Amino acid sequence: MRHTLMRGTPPLQRPHFKLFQLLVLTGLFHFCLGDSQVTKAVKEMAVLSCDYNIPTQQLMNFRIYWQKNNEVVLTIISGNISVWPKYKNRTIVDIANNLSIVILALRLSDKGTYTCIVQKTDNGVYRREHLALVKLSIRVDFHDPIITDLGNPSADIKKILCSTSGGFPEPRLSWLENGEQLNVINLTVSQDPETELYNISSELHFNLTRNHTFVCLIKYGDQQVSQTFPWIISKPSPLVDPFPLWVTILITIIGICGMTVLITCCWNHTRAYLQGPAASSRGNI
Repeated sequence: MRHTLMRGTPPLQRPHFKLFQLLVLTGLFHFCLGDSQVTKAVKEMAVLSCDYNIPTQQLMNFRIYWQKNNEVVLTIISGNISVWPKYKNRTIVDIANNLSIVILALRLSDKGTYTCIVQKTDNGVYRREHLALVKLSIRVDFHDPIITDLGNPSADIKKILCSTSGGFPEPRLSWLENGEQLNVINLTVSQDPETELYNISSELHFNLTRNHTFVCLIKYGDQQVSQTFPWIISKPSPLVDPFPLWVTILITIIGICGMTVLITCCWNHTRAYLQGPAASSRGNI
């Protein structure tokens, strides 16, 4: 049976097609926002671009708002710049460079998504002209790891600990030997609720019967720190003669000469003693 579409009747809706259209429009809108990402270390400087230029002579016709997570950072209204207290004395605006803001001496709390909104007056009514999102990621570099010897739980096993602290974002720890990953034992990751900084540590147990070179590798974001721990089996030292060879030879020669002199003296004395009574007997006769 055929259905006839009457005049004035809306066409049949295809929910899957409408969903596809919505996804495409959402993607285009997201692309038009000009999302970008900036990653910096704490205490460094970050430049966040609005990616929009306004000629200086037209600035009076615009309103520019920079905000972070719905918190105002900076505004430019009728050419007047206002910086909110949290960012005062460390945030400046570069109007000629895409309406960028420059945040100095970055803090960990500065991380987040910043929004730049540009409004333009149209017959006395301000309408949104441009919107851009910039995600600012902040890192705090970890110290080089410290490897501590925890002793020997048994005769052929040694236990070591790798640890570091005071970094951000959340770290990952690996033990490596010859490029191969080893089992991680007693992994501990903790975060200070006030500073948001992380501490991390892990143990490694290994056999003492052969040589090793271990690497403790800690990755955080796109950065990493590492420490190497070599273990070389010590060989018993060969016995060393306390005297040099020439001293030994000299002592031997002196000893032989001394013994020769001593024997000669004793022999001469004995012979003289024996010859004495014999000479006296011949005289008496």
